[in-house]
Amino acid sequence: MKKEILINSTEHETRVAILENDKLVELEVGRHDTERIAGDIYKGIIRTVLPGMQAAFVDIGMEKAAYLHSSDVGKVYSRHGDSETMEEESPADIIRKKRRAGIETVLKKNQEVLVQVIKEPIGTKGPRVATEVSIPGRFLVLVPDDDHIRVSKRISNWPEKRRLRKILEPNRPEGFGLIVRTEGEGASEEDFRADIKRLMRLWKKLDRKASSTPAPVLLHKEAEVTVGRIRDVFTEDVDRLIVDNRSDYKKIISYARQVAPELRKRVELYKGAAPLFDLYDLEPEIEKMLERKVWIKKGAYLIIDQTEAMVTIDVNTGRFVGKRDQERTIFETNILAAREAARQIRLRDIGGLIICDFIDMYNRDNRRKLYEEFCRCFERDRAKRAINPVTEFGIMEMTRERIRPSNMHTMSEPCPYCAGLGRLPSRQTTATKVERWFMRAKADRKMRDFHLVVNPTLAEEMADNGHNRVARLMKVHGFKINLLRDTTIPVHEYRIYNAGNNEEITEKYSV
Repeated sequence: MKKEILINSTEHETRVAILENDKLVELEVGRHDTERIAGDIYKGIIRTVLPGMQAAFVDIGMEKAAYLHSSDVGKVYSRHGDSETMEEESPADIIRKKRRAGIETVLKKNQEVLVQVIKEPIGTKGPRVATEVSIPGRFLVLVPDDDHIRVSKRISNWPEKRRLRKILEPNRPEGFGLIVRTEGEGASEEDFRADIKRLMRLWKKLDRKASSTPAPVLLHKEAEVTVGRIRDVFTEDVDRLIVDNRSDYKKIISYARQVAPELRKRVELYKGAAPLFDLYDLEPEIEKMLERKVWIKKGAYLIIDQTEAMVTIDVNTGRFVGKRDQERTIFETNILAAREAARQIRLRDIGGLIICDFIDMYNRDNRRKLYEEFCRCFERDRAKRAINPVTEFGIMEMTRERIRPSNMHTMSEPCPYCAGLGRLPSRQTTATKVERWFMRAKADRKMRDFHLVVNPTLAEEMADNGHNRVARLMKVHGFKINLLRDTTIPVHEYRIYNAGNNEEITEKYSV
């Protein structure tokens, strides 16, 4: 499979696009005015322990306190207790016992803790943190206060797993665990030694700062978008990496020189006059990424709705009627939809609970094939996920790791009129609200002369469509109402003023 990475950098943002067979499958947008903190390590202070929630809130020096759940409390904090018990029981047994006893037995108010951000702040929620910190490198992840060697689940070759463990066992630093990343498959012992050396140097620097600096304080900053992305995705299977910014180009070359010299020749500095993303026709794809409706081949389409609790993807046949029997047409539509839905999930970086509503299929074998195809589409996805088979109602449930807000949240903001609902009160509904307003005003009997200011579209509904509501209001209630049109007012809103002193009184008789 052909794989390319394109990096477009401007004064205000950096975009990293991953293309597979010339098709955009992943996009990461980093805004220079909004720092990403996932992976950052802090020395924090426990401010509140909530036994009922089995959680604690940690002050890490940010506006919002970080959330720490008991399941994210590592064994380094679970060891506090009876020293004799510690000698008799394994660390895993101690952790289980402490968790059963409650987080209040492990953590106390004003206690200083070392934590790492595992989820970015999303919406009104602060960051989520864990006390089990880790530092990622090129091939390995260094885990302090651990003694295990683990291998990425994506490395499925058992002889290779045994080889990796055999290489790392004599090289594992005392008191540290190691996790082999997917990129470590096939790496040499020299590669791992160099990675361990770099990671240990970082840890010692972090540890010294933690010992000498009062909390709350940032101890270690995760790599910026460009370098962090290169560390994670610039591997042997990448054919080319093209960057259009000279400064970023130098950073990438410097990083490659240290960790993967053989990849340097695949890095290119783009110097063309046309924007890099325009050259690959990516901008239309990025624009479509923000749309609710996504067209598929043959006239079918997806409807993608994102809510606080979940994301739903609905499959529709649209104009696709097929040439054979109905079941075959539905199966072909669902397969196309599964591929595009998987691409959109990766492209939009959607996380959390995802519900895909495919078109019902009666054939059980077809449902199995659809599930297998959907799973296959995520083989190259780096986010952790779990996918359930298709139900008899055509529903497929999945969860996907959510570390940061999706690209939809990064690249767009809620509508100021509908507040994310996606719908506004109709003209008829708003016109009726205006009528009820004047009914309340009549009951008060204090004013008789008004200015009613509305959008021209609402004015048409109230006065110009054959049944003049404003004239009826004046006749029934004995009011004098001057209807004024203002294009700056949203269609679903209105303003009412006392004509005597021109004072706005809209709120006076609103519910």
